[in-house]
Amino acid sequence: MSRFFLALSCILLLVTGCTPAPLPPASTLEPTITEQMPSITPLPTKTPTRVTLTPTILPTVTPSPTPRPVPTFKYIVMILFENKEFGFVIGNSQMPNYNRLARENALLTQEFAITHPSLPNYLALIGGDTFGITRSCEDCFFSAHTLVDDIEAAGLTWKTYQEDFPRPCFLGSSLTYAQKHNPFIYFDSIRLDKDRCESHIVNLNELPNDLASGSLPNFVFITPNICHSAHDCDLKTADTWLGPWVEQLQAYPGMRENGLIILTWDEGQGNHGCCGLDPAGGRVATVFISNKVKSGIQDATPYTHYSILKTISAAWNLPYIGKAALEENRLITGIWQ
Repeated sequence: MSRFFLALSCILLLVTGCTPAPLPPASTLEPTITEQMPSITPLPTKTPTRVTLTPTILPTVTPSPTPRPVPTFKYIVMILFENKEFGFVIGNSQMPNYNRLARENALLTQEFAITHPSLPNYLALIGGDTFGITRSCEDCFFSAHTLVDDIEAAGLTWKTYQEDFPRPCFLGSSLTYAQKHNPFIYFDSIRLDKDRCESHIVNLNELPNDLASGSLPNFVFITPNICHSAHDCDLKTADTWLGPWVEQLQAYPGMRENGLIILTWDEGQGNHGCCGLDPAGGRVATVFISNKVKSGIQDATPYTHYSILKTISAAWNLPYIGKAALEENRLITGIWQ
């Protein structure tokens, strides 16, 4: 028995020795490995920056105005003579006034009439065409546009002063007045409008009154009678008539500074010409008188009567009429200051 109890005691001791010691409180436990997570500092919230773009303001550039090929005029006066070639006029001692004006102003040395006889040249100068006319008829009339229609549309005024014109709206000719030298009466829009006809086609004796009263129109077309135009009388007679009229016109307020007087001839002698005219009406002595022309210049550019019409239209910014619009009928540009 004693051996039994002794063995049991040993077993108990062995069991008691194998019982683990009690665990300490949880608060005192520390892990064997402590995992340290990296500290993440949040990025600061950025307020977006508003960028205001200020446009680059370029300086205002005013383009240089395109030079006008023809000056603007307040008054343009045209005086037509009859049937003389350039060589009979320029250098002729019988025409001292005409030659002085040519020397002091601008002379076109290669300007040609359109054709023969007189009437189609007059028509070309205000209508831009000869309208198929080959004779100086008094019964041929036209419904066509003219320079003076555009002049009126632009708010400008005009008159033709016909020396020895018998009475308002007269049709036909007299001993010293020739209808063929009055192109305005051939256009229906003028002839058939009584008020227009009476107020715009007048006798030359009204010109001194208009000069004295300061009522000169913007566009003036002067036709001397058939003696003073050199049609029936000599060149000395025509030149003597011309001198005082040019003086009176140049004395008109504003004429020298802002006016243009054109002297020319309806046709020359012979069929020579330029610019596609074949045959043509001969070379004529055309003079442009103005303070805006180069003094004493001679322009040898080939021109026609259509060039004169074109240049008048350009001076007032009017549309070109008929054949004046053709490129071969050059604008007169080389004579201006």
